[in-house]
Amino acid sequence: MISAGDFRNGITIELDNNIFQIIEFQHVKPGKGAAFVRTKLKNIISGGVVERTFRPTEKCPQARIDRQDMQYLYSDGDLYNFMDQETYEQIALNGETVGDALKFVKENEICKVCSHNGKVFAIEPPLFVELEITDTEPGFKGDTATGATKPAVVETGATVYVPLFVEMGDKIKIDTRTGEYLSRV
Repeated sequence: MISAGDFRNGITIELDNNIFQIIEFQHVKPGKGAAFVRTKLKNIISGGVVERTFRPTEKCPQARIDRQDMQYLYSDGDLYNFMDQETYEQIALNGETVGDALKFVKENEICKVCSHNGKVFAIEPPLFVELEITDTEPGFKGDTATGATKPAVVETGATVYVPLFVEMGDKIKIDTRTGEYLSRV
């Protein structure tokens, strides 16, 4: 159990038969009346965000989230197959659970599979990936002063906006959280 007075960003709690992660919290001490804690909570299964206030002495059970490194093997229709690196046990997850998490992930790369009480609810791709560009318009030499970008398709099929000097066949580094181009490799 964790009291509302001990809330911090990133802590996961169980509330109303759901699991929430604290995005923001603020301890408020009004001039008149009792103090309270104002929070913004994200439902980690549905993704919805709610605002809620707590008394500092209120207690909530802390949710235990298991993050396990697993290798992404392949997709088979709507199922995505992952393998535990230690036990070689395989699991298949549906597209609804995976969502857009594998947009920048190639086969055989390591991802984190997040679960609560044995039920998988999300996939966390690696923070940065290196992918090859398979299709983009030709670049123009010297046209770098404007900071302009152009769309490029990477080997996983996702589209990324890259600077004009990047060409087909180049390997680039991408931030998977934002989908932004970082650099050439």
